[in-house]
Amino acid sequence: METLRERKKRRTRESLLRAALELFTSQGYEQTTVDEIAEAVDVSQRTFFRYFAGKEDVALAVQKMTEAAFVAAVRARPAHEAPMQALRQAFLEGWDTIRETVESVVPVELYLRMYRTIESTPALLAAHLRRSAATEETIARVLAEREGVDVDTDPRPRLAVAVFGGVIRVSERRWCTSEDFGLESIRTLTAEYLDQVGSALTGNWRTG
Repeated sequence: METLRERKKRRTRESLLRAALELFTSQGYEQTTVDEIAEAVDVSQRTFFRYFAGKEDVALAVQKMTEAAFVAAVRARPAHEAPMQALRQAFLEGWDTIRETVESVVPVELYLRMYRTIESTPALLAAHLRRSAATEETIARVLAEREGVDVDTDPRPRLAVAVFGGVIRVSERRWCTSEDFGLESIRTLTAEYLDQVGSALTGNWRTG
C-alpha cells in the first residue's frame, strides 16, 4: 500500500505530466518552458527536475509506459506462437488494455493529441524514433531468447522486428493524418497493414 508521502509524490508527478502535455499540445513543444509547466502545477522548477530530466523526458513519458507494456506483452506470449504472430498479438491485445494504462496517468484524449504533437515536432519525432530503435533492440533480444537463438549471429530476430516496426511507423503516420483519430482506428489500421506484410514482401503487386 502506498504511504502518504508516496501518494503525494505520484500525484505531483502526474500533475506535472498532465500540465506539460496540455501546454505542449495547445501552444507547442518548442514554445513551452519548464518554468511554465512548473507554474501550472504551482511548484518550483527544482521540483520539476526531481521528477523529469527535462521537456523531452516528460513529453515522451506516456509513450515510455506503453512501450514497456508492449515489451512485457511480447515476453508473456505463449511459447508456441511464431515470432511475427507473437508480435502481432502482443500489439493488438495491448491496444485492448492501453486505455487503462494511459488513463492511470492522463486522459486518453490528451495522449492522442500528444501523438500528433510528436509527429509534427522534429525534435520530439527524432527522440521518439531513437526510443523506438532502442525498444526494437530489446524486443529482438526477447524474441531471440524465446526462440533459443543468438541475436548477434542469427539475423532473424532483428529482421522480424524491423519489418514489424516499419508497419507500426506506416500505421502511425497514416493514423496521425486521418480524420478518425481514435484508439480503435489505430488498432484496426495496424491489423490491416500487418495482414498485408506477407503479400507485400513476397507477392506480385501487378494487377494488369
